[in-house]
Amino acid sequence: MTPISLGTWPTPLEAAPRLATALALDELWIKRDDLTGLGGGGNKVRKLQYTCAQALAAGATTLVTTGAPQSNHARLTAAAAARLGLECVLVLAGHPPETARGNLILDRLAGARVVWAGDEATADVAAAQDGFVIPFGGTSAFSALGYVDCARELAVQLPDLDTVVVAVGSGGTMAGLVAVLGPGRVFGVDTGALPDPRSVVAGLLDGMGVPVEPGDLQIDGMHVGAGYATLTDPVRSALELAARTEGLFLDPTYTGRALAGLRANPPDGKVVFLHSGGLPGLFGHPSI
Repeated sequence: MTPISLGTWPTPLEAAPRLATALALDELWIKRDDLTGLGGGGNKVRKLQYTCAQALAAGATTLVTTGAPQSNHARLTAAAAARLGLECVLVLAGHPPETARGNLILDRLAGARVVWAGDEATADVAAAQDGFVIPFGGTSAFSALGYVDCARELAVQLPDLDTVVVAVGSGGTMAGLVAVLGPGRVFGVDTGALPDPRSVVAGLLDGMGVPVEPGDLQIDGMHVGAGYATLTDPVRSALELAARTEGLFLDPTYTGRALAGLRANPPDGKVVFLHSGGLPGLFGHPSI
């Protein structure tokens, strides 16, 4: 199945010399997947090009997906639905906050209907909705092809890259990169979204026909802290460092953790930091 087009491609690859110096790296480049164009940008646009193609082929009139209250995937699903003339239902974990902030404001502006799961599992509540259900994080072996596309862009933009650093949420972004670049050139930083990210990423790769042993994947699990929605001191420091060296704004859940992981594990050679977006979540985080 051919993906539909929802973004602006290829995304830029920008040098970051001041941040490279601060991190003691030989060379650092930023892959600007925060500039994908749709709905505030972010890595989920590449995946939605595949999942929305499936939805349209199935004759869907409504997209349904799940996420945390500040889910970037939920925000971009709402934006994709608006672009395609579809309805959108977002099933979010927990209970509604007293005041909507960050991504929740954008969900509403895009016309999505938000259903709060309360104490129930979001997947169970989503299954009860009427519409085409997009999985958690928009991730499947099929949608991970969006990051096969990204890896191929990088192979043209920086053919001799040594390492790509990426946050690991639902796993599809890392899986797509590994499928093209191999496990030795992709360094993932766990965000705490999955109990066993190595097994999930390996399972996605297996579904893509690229078997990789979980133990061969490079995933740093040291920056989860007290959990997915929490902010650690190293992540706060990483947010400040990116902003004050390059004017680059990261988010506290994904890219902030990824930069903290890169700072703690600086590799040699040409490094690409994948900026997967998430800026609206910065304005909804309780600890910022």
